[in-house]
Amino acid sequence: MISHRPAYLVPTVFFSLLITLVLLPSPATAHCDALDGPVVTLAKKALDTGNVNLVLPWVPKNDEPEIRRAFDHTLSVRKLGPRAMSLADTFFFETLVRVHRGSEGAPYTGLKAAGRDLGPAIPAADKALDSGSKEAVEELLTDTIRKGLHEHFHTAMTHKDFDPDDVVAGRRHVQAYVAYVHYVEGLWEAATKSSAKGPHPQSAPHPH
Repeated sequence: MISHRPAYLVPTVFFSLLITLVLLPSPATAHCDALDGPVVTLAKKALDTGNVNLVLPWVPKNDEPEIRRAFDHTLSVRKLGPRAMSLADTFFFETLVRVHRGSEGAPYTGLKAAGRDLGPAIPAADKALDSGSKEAVEELLTDTIRKGLHEHFHTAMTHKDFDPDDVVAGRRHVQAYVAYVHYVEGLWEAATKSSAKGPHPQSAPHPH
């Protein structure tokens, strides 16, 4: 068994980063900044009904004044005509999404077009909440994790036994071992992370 030495820190860091990118929602896949996402959908309803409370759960309490000001300003400008309404609505959507993403520690990169391919996880999570049944999303996650674990475990086992004098084979072993361990560790950390450690716990939980 080859011991872990500084020479192998590069693959360790690489696979740690890989697991982080796989397990954590990224700006490319999170749907809170989409025009058909939950934030903008509620923002449209808030403007149509004049009820800013519909969107306030999506921002921290400290940011409420900014959102209320933007909301009131938008309602005033909307009265000037269709063109003004469109510009004012976009201003409010952008302000709300920017503040919300900031509360999550994520950068604001603009509003995204509706109908993007979000992959299977986010639609499954939303559908589970809509239907009141978690079976489909549970099956999706379980099957995906089982497949990933099988692949990493199989690769690690394949390279486990090697000639101590074969350094190339030893490095293959270390690379497979590190990938396997970090995959398991990353899943464990994601699964045991407390839901109370959100970006603004005073707000209602939301799917991301």
